[in-house]
Amino acid sequence: MNTVLTDAQAKGVRAWLAEREEQIVADIADYVRIESPSDDVAALGECLRWLENWLDERLGQPESRQVHAREDAGDVSIRRYSGAGKPLLLLAHYDTVWPLGTIEELPFQRTGDTLTGPGVFDMKAGLVQAVWALCALDALDLPRPAFTLLLNGDEETGSKASSDVIRTEAKRARAALCFEASADGAIKTSRKGVGLFTVTVTGEEGHAGLDPTAGSSAVHEIAHQIIACRALQDMDAGTSVNIGVVRGGTRANVTAGAAGADLDIRVATVAEQERIAAGLAALTPVDPKAKIEVTGEWNRPVFERTGGVAELFALARECAAPLGLDLQEIAVGGASDGNFALDAGTPVLDGIGAVGAGAHARSEHATVSGMIERAALAAGVLAALTR
Repeated sequence: MNTVLTDAQAKGVRAWLAEREEQIVADIADYVRIESPSDDVAALGECLRWLENWLDERLGQPESRQVHAREDAGDVSIRRYSGAGKPLLLLAHYDTVWPLGTIEELPFQRTGDTLTGPGVFDMKAGLVQAVWALCALDALDLPRPAFTLLLNGDEETGSKASSDVIRTEAKRARAALCFEASADGAIKTSRKGVGLFTVTVTGEEGHAGLDPTAGSSAVHEIAHQIIACRALQDMDAGTSVNIGVVRGGTRANVTAGAAGADLDIRVATVAEQERIAAGLAALTPVDPKAKIEVTGEWNRPVFERTGGVAELFALARECAAPLGLDLQEIAVGGASDGNFALDAGTPVLDGIGAVGAGAHARSEHATVSGMIERAALAAGVLAALTR
C-alpha cells in the first residue's frame, strides 16, 4: 500500500502545523471554554453555533449543510465538503461529561506541553486536529478527499439521538475516521459492545417478625440473581459483568416486595453478545413465588477488528513512519461512535485524536506536541485516502 504523500511532503505538513502551534492552541482554548455538557441542551446549542462559525472560518463554506434537530439532546450537524472520490466520514462529538460551571473550577490552561480543561482530551482536541489537518492539505496544495463532517452532542450518553444518523452517513462513506482520543498514542482497532440492563424482581410483602415464611423476599431473590449474572462474566473472552446499582425493600421488618439491579455488560465479540443475551433470558427465580423481568438493550454494537479496520491501521502506520512515529494499535473496553459506523459495514480508523490521558477525570489533559503530530498523521491518512 503506497501513501500519496512523500516523506518530504509528510514532514512539510508537520512543519507547517508546527509553525501555527499558537493558532492551534488558541482554537482548542476557545473550544474548551465553550462548555457543552451532554445534559444541557441550551449549552450544547451555543457550542454548536460556535463550532459552525469556526468551521466556516477555517474550512470555508461546505458544499451543503444539514442539521438534524433533537429535542432532548444536542443537534446533529452534517457538513459535506467536495473533493476527490467517494466521501470519507469524519466523526467528532462535541458534548462532554462535565457539568456547566466546571470551567470556573478547572479552567483551560497550558503548562509547557500540557493542555488541561474540561473536555480537552475527550474529545475537543480531536476535532481541532482534524480541521487543522485539512487546512494543511489545502494550504500546501496536497490531495484532499471529499468528506462529510458529522458533529453530535450526545456521545457521552450513548448517542441514542444520533446513532441512526451515524449509521446512515457511514453507509454513504467508503471509510470513517473517528477523532476520539488515542490510548497512549495507539489507534483503537477493537472496542467492546456495551449492554445496559436492569434485572427486576417482584416478590410478596409480609411481616418479617410475625410470619417470616409468608412472603417472598425480592431482596433475597435479587441476591441470587446477582450471583447468576456475575457468573456470566468471562474475562478470558473479554466479557465483563458489573452490577453497579442494587436497590430493594422498604423497611427492615418488611419482607421486600420489590428489588432490582442495574448491570453494565461489555463484550468483545458478537458471539459473546449472543451468549450473554441467552444467559439473561434464561434467568430463573430460586424462589418460585418470585418473578423476574430483564429490561434494557445493547447500547453499542461490538467493534471487532475486521479486515477493513486492519487495512486502515496499516495505512495509518505507513503514514506515521515519515513522522518518526511507531504507531501501535490497541483493543479497549470503552465504546465510541465508531461502533455504529462499523456496524453499518464501513471500515473505521478510531482513536486518531488527542494524545494525553484522564478522560472523564479531573486529571484530563492533552499535549501540544501530540496535537501537532496527530494532525500531521491525520493529514497523511486523508491524503492517502484520496483515491
